[in-house]
Amino acid sequence: MTVDRRLRLALVANVAIVVLQVVFGIAARSLGLLADAGHNLVDVAGVALALVAVRMARRPPDARRSFGYHRSPVLAAQANAALVLVATGILGYEAVRRLLHPNPVDAGIVIVVALLGAAVNAGAALALTGHGGDINQRAAMLHLAGDAAVSLGVVAAAVVIRIVGGAYWLDPAVSLVVGVVIGRQAVRLLRETADVLLESVPESLSNGVLAEAIQAVPGIDEVHDLHVWTLGHGLHALSAHVVLTDHPNLEEAQATVNVVRRHLTDAFGITHVTLEAECETCLDPDGADPCAMTFTVGGALPTVAHGGHGHGAHGHGGHGH
Repeated sequence: MTVDRRLRLALVANVAIVVLQVVFGIAARSLGLLADAGHNLVDVAGVALALVAVRMARRPPDARRSFGYHRSPVLAAQANAALVLVATGILGYEAVRRLLHPNPVDAGIVIVVALLGAAVNAGAALALTGHGGDINQRAAMLHLAGDAAVSLGVVAAAVVIRIVGGAYWLDPAVSLVVGVVIGRQAVRLLRETADVLLESVPESLSNGVLAEAIQAVPGIDEVHDLHVWTLGHGLHALSAHVVLTDHPNLEEAQATVNVVRRHLTDAFGITHVTLEAECETCLDPDGADPCAMTFTVGGALPTVAHGGHGHGAHGHGGHGH
């Protein structure tokens, strides 16, 4: 079953669960069940975002987006995490209010409906587990698994309420505890998506290791202005300036660049490589690095300055996909 089909099934199941939980939550006067319904409603939006992102990621590059839409799932994952935090905040507020003023709860209705919600969400989460590890898919799975946990917590509280014939404070208390756990997971996901959008070095890679690997290739004397980032799930890109030894001709320079590109793809899984070949290190007369990004005062956009480049093989880069 394809990812988008699994997401569609999860979406339909969650819509049905939300309707049931709202109706029976009002009937049972259960904040836990209504909070679970609210969390599932956010889940509906989250899964819908994930489904849209999966389809957008398949769109080919165009004139405005030359890298395509690979980051659509990352944006959806970030929106998902933000929605989880909002829902968790609302849930926490209501839980504290109910803790101060507990209301009677029809535990029997809560147990049946919450168990049904837990089963549906757990099944949907399992269906999305182990199918590629896409950050967007994991965000949707986080939603589903979190809602299953909330439902089980509601069930446990309702069982105790039914057994003791009271302790209604357990209904909001369990929602508060589970909300804290889910909120922490959402914060981690927000940090992860922010790293991708800020073009941080992927956790699986290291600039130092990559520089050493490039310099180890015969014909490479030095590497600088090295950048590596993530376009989307499993799609890493790299750009760098490489200084060639012995002033090779154009054909020899291109051959060396191709060896570096193949090595980066085979050893590190970097799918898009851009290398600028030079015969001497880029240096300004004052010794500054002209390839570094510089920022002007007043909020102007960053600029990249280039100057003092060598000759011969300079300017002939290799691109890998």
